[in-house]
Amino acid sequence: MLVRVITALFAAVGAGAVSAQVADPDAGRDIFMSYCVQCHGFDGEGAGPMAELLNVITPDLTILAKGNGGVFPTAEVAMKIDGRSLVLAHGGDMPLFGPFFDVGTDVIIRLPSGQSMMMNQTLADLISYLETLQAQ
Repeated sequence: MLVRVITALFAAVGAGAVSAQVADPDAGRDIFMSYCVQCHGFDGEGAGPMAELLNVITPDLTILAKGNGGVFPTAEVAMKIDGRSLVLAHGGDMPLFGPFFDVGTDVIIRLPSGQSMMMNQTLADLISYLETLQAQ
């Protein structure tokens, strides 16, 4: 039974980096506007109202794919946001506002490499929105 459930979860993910069946970029936009815009700006280019107060340059989130050979770095972004990779400018885990990305349903997404990664639904939604911001 467990094997069937796991197989179904992987099948539901599809071929995309963050499948439309799993993630909602509209919900991700709401999350971004509530939690990220202060530093990263409304357009994601890093010029939020708090950016000038930081000791480091706030990254431009619209060129993440461009800086990764044209492929959105889903795993790296997820690990920076959820704390698996420390973001020293944030004093450790990002975001500073606590365990927001640790609650709720876990989902499995397919990375551009074909591997799968488990993350919170909220994080999957946010990442799907960040993918829509990528400069062409």
